[in-house]
Amino acid sequence: MQGGQTLPQEPLGDPHDPVCCAGGTPMMPEDSSPALSPQGIPYTELTHYVNSDGQHIFSRCWKPSGPPRGLIFIVHGAGEHCLRYTDLAEALTGLNYLVFSHDHVGHGQSEGDRMTVSDFHIYVRDSVQHVDLMRKEHAGLPLFMCGHSMGGAIAILTADERPEEFSGVILISPLVVPNPESATSCKVFAAKILSHLLPNFSLGTIDPNSVSRNKEEVEAYSVDPLVYHGGMKVSFAVQLLNATARVEKALPRFRLPLLLLHGTLDKLCDIRGSHIMMETIQSEDKTLKVYEDAFHALHKELPEVTTSVFQEIESWLQQRIGDTHPSNTEQQTQTTKET
Repeated sequence: MQGGQTLPQEPLGDPHDPVCCAGGTPMMPEDSSPALSPQGIPYTELTHYVNSDGQHIFSRCWKPSGPPRGLIFIVHGAGEHCLRYTDLAEALTGLNYLVFSHDHVGHGQSEGDRMTVSDFHIYVRDSVQHVDLMRKEHAGLPLFMCGHSMGGAIAILTADERPEEFSGVILISPLVVPNPESATSCKVFAAKILSHLLPNFSLGTIDPNSVSRNKEEVEAYSVDPLVYHGGMKVSFAVQLLNATARVEKALPRFRLPLLLLHGTLDKLCDIRGSHIMMETIQSEDKTLKVYEDAFHALHKELPEVTTSVFQEIESWLQQRIGDTHPSNTEQQTQTTKET
């Protein structure tokens, strides 16, 4: 991504394509002054759907060259956007999966105040809506979900709400438990008080260097105009805390096949959460792959890590949708040294 003012040069697809428009559900009537994205682009020119609050949600669909063998829903993390997953999506379309995603409310090219949400469940609600829209166009195909960071929490809660919809879940550095350094009892209490008194009070920004060890990816993240580079509002931080509390309650009900990927030096989402998830969920088919010394965005890490992550995901999917099946469905924990 080049320059701080240039949008990613990503083909957005035909906004009249029923698949790219998330299931072909009719959009809201467009008047003489169509709604504009936060970047000033008319939504008539962007693939999107409209959520139950009447907000335009930018959506993206990556289609395989032939008939899809399954669907994969990618759920992005806090402050970023779905086009950051183009590399992963294209790798999966190469395996004949149809991949779809969207920018959460207040993120990327979707409507809403930046990095602000009144209730974390809105993210889950919009995800369920997107899944329903795609299901109408592709009934009968197996559906998987891949969530990263905050998107991991959204994926867990979406699966908890609609467990019958999914054939499996892939989580990359998911938000499962609060960061112990920022979630002490005193800090949590103070955050909740501030959320009522000064909801827009900034708690500081995300250090791009904590996202990845790959300097090129750090630079791309830093100059991406669709990434939110402002401070995290205290009200949003409280919603993340609320999310982890809901995830904790949902974990004992989780029974889907699971692939967990996490780096040991992740400073944004505590790897302890992935270990807790492995110990708590009722899934018989669950695998945790640990990458020594890796940071947060494993799909944007050093080339050897990212290549391994893509291969793990592809192999895991093949075992659950192809002709072969995992010979051992018991808990697996693997540690990989990637330098």
